[in-house]
Amino acid sequence: MKNNDLRLAAKVKGQGDVLIILHGLFGSSDNLGRIANELAKDYQVHSLDLRNHGESFHTEEMSYELMTQDVINYMDEQNLDRVNILGHSMGGKVAMNIALVYAERVNKLIVADIAPVTYTAHHNEIFKGLLAVEFDQDKTRSAVDKRLASYIETLGVRQFLMKNLMQSDQGGFTWKMNLSAIYKNYSKILEGLSNNEPYLGEVLFIGGGLSDYIKPAYKQQTLRLFPNTEMKIIPETTHWLHAEKPRVFIGICQRFLAA
Repeated sequence: MKNNDLRLAAKVKGQGDVLIILHGLFGSSDNLGRIANELAKDYQVHSLDLRNHGESFHTEEMSYELMTQDVINYMDEQNLDRVNILGHSMGGKVAMNIALVYAERVNKLIVADIAPVTYTAHHNEIFKGLLAVEFDQDKTRSAVDKRLASYIETLGVRQFLMKNLMQSDQGGFTWKMNLSAIYKNYSKILEGLSNNEPYLGEVLFIGGGLSDYIKPAYKQQTLRLFPNTEMKIIPETTHWLHAEKPRVFIGICQRFLAA
């Protein structure tokens, strides 16, 4: 059952210092499942579904301010005073905003392939594909994939998006994510972060060598907000660096957290 009580759905495993993991746009906690499983050998890992994603609640409003408060509310409910946070893409921006607004609640911060800047729209074809699916006609996974393929050429991207499929009460499929609300609030998801006071704690940025989400032009804004920053680039990886080279990604995270 979907969680509709304004609490974030979570998967918790492991023991030790707490690490919260936050997924990216169109994703869920499952997307970083291998990362969570490995890091849970040394930490108590809380993998969260952000609002309008995964098993978490659906709502018409969506912003980094609101998603930040969702995570803080979760921490309060779980009596988590101070945590490490790992966020990928949109989840990385949520993680950064938590550190900026609630610095006292964050120990170490890991940001995967995203910067605290405003991005130009680059999911247009994905939205066109997702919105084109007609579940009264597209009743099988292969039919949904065929519909998406008219807009999204890359099979891996379609497979990632189709992880959002779930059985509907009518026997076919529907989207697990709140697609209409995500689409409506897309401009807010693209927004950069701003704060008068920088976060002075330890921050690790991990970028994909083939990704364009972290560029030299973003360095000044990043260092203004996060002056105590370390940067690692994983060669030959795209925005999905954690899935393409998981062992390398995990090793980088382990060394940073243990230092």
